[in-house]
Amino acid sequence: MATTRGGIVAAKTNAPVRKPAEQTLRNMIAAMKSQIQAALPSVLTPERFTRMVFTAISNTPQLAECSPQSFLGAMMQAAQLGVEPNTPLGQAYLIPYRNHGNLEAQFQLGYKGMMDLAYRSGEVTDIAAHTVHENDEFEYELGLTPKLRHKPALKDRGAAIMYYAVFHTKGGGYGFQVMSVQDVMEHGKAYSKSFGGGFSPWKTNFDEMAKKTVLKKCLKYAPLKTEFMRGIVSDETIKTKIAPNMADAADETVYEQEAGTAPQEQEAVPMPQQERSVDTETGEILDGRDEEPKLNL
Repeated sequence: MATTRGGIVAAKTNAPVRKPAEQTLRNMIAAMKSQIQAALPSVLTPERFTRMVFTAISNTPQLAECSPQSFLGAMMQAAQLGVEPNTPLGQAYLIPYRNHGNLEAQFQLGYKGMMDLAYRSGEVTDIAAHTVHENDEFEYELGLTPKLRHKPALKDRGAAIMYYAVFHTKGGGYGFQVMSVQDVMEHGKAYSKSFGGGFSPWKTNFDEMAKKTVLKKCLKYAPLKTEFMRGIVSDETIKTKIAPNMADAADETVYEQEAGTAPQEQEAVPMPQQERSVDTETGEILDGRDEEPKLNL
């Protein structure tokens, strides 16, 4: 009896003790099961999604210190887009973010999540983002006959020096975007709200964030549907209001950009088709009148 009781006491002692804030947040998530189920695509069950969210809290305890409303808002954005948060797939992240002095949860798409959304649009046949290393063979040209050629070194590829993204559409169109490591860093400093954050994926996985940056710029000229673009504009946002469509909820991020002008950047190689698109940086609908002329590649 003594040994059995001792074992029971030891098991209770070693059980994880959750802080009140974490337990409260878990209870709120459990109470939203019906809303989560309604938002998720059929391939993702609410039980599996909830386990992912609980694991994210366990792996990043600071998430439990975020305001519950912001965490639930970030969670519901991931649910409605059908992307897995904080998993090895790298589709999306729930990130603690210091917003105007308060710790809040920010929703952020990963580059693989962005690729999944592009494929779901049904408009692209293939899409990819790659890293160029210093010992690779790489060349590209812009102008009337754009060219892109990349032959990775078989070994000892060296440090990363460039990133690029390419896509092809069902209609035969294509586009690509190339950025140097310096271009990516300057873009992140100028436009990414989480670039300097303590929990930023820019610090933990620069390569992935660089691919996301070049991919996002590349897709600026892709003829993708409005639903895809609504997902893109949800990237790096903090929302505390739960809405039937979280894309319609206001972004409450307070972001003060450092003094200075934005870096000069190349434009993505345009599509050969005359399609309406959305500027992913501004959210502006482009109808073709103010865009650069489309080239027959």
